[in-house]
Amino acid sequence: MSYQNPAPTVDIIVELIDRPHRPIVLIERHFEPLGWAIPGGFVDYGESVETAACREAKEETGLTVDLVEQFLVYSDPRRDLRKHTISIVFLATASGEPQAGDDAKGLGIFTLESLPQNLCFDHDRILRDYRKYRCDGIRPRLGI
Repeated sequence: MSYQNPAPTVDIIVELIDRPHRPIVLIERHFEPLGWAIPGGFVDYGESVETAACREAKEETGLTVDLVEQFLVYSDPRRDLRKHTISIVFLATASGEPQAGDDAKGLGIFTLESLPQNLCFDHDRILRDYRKYRCDGIRPRLGI
């Protein structure tokens, strides 16, 4: 019997705590889909989601992050047109100068008021939810 299961992924909203207003780091993707994205990627077999989050953040931004909390899980089957993925989103902090790496074409540092328009996947929704949480202290309601 063959199973078709969603692929587990992680996304990490990295706040730079050594800068005013705690901006976040986004990567510009080098591969399809093109655009800006929250650092993240697939969880390797035998790896915890926490380890995957730290690894992906390091690979894509060069930063060693401290995971602060698990934010939300996003699982809409249409969130990634390549395949059905489930993303566990973490909030993390870091200090230092991020550098684009891995599959990143570029890297940007953005405040919540200056986010780019061309965000990949469902990252516009994730960042809207994050803004509401960070600015208003309200955790978004789960959409079922």
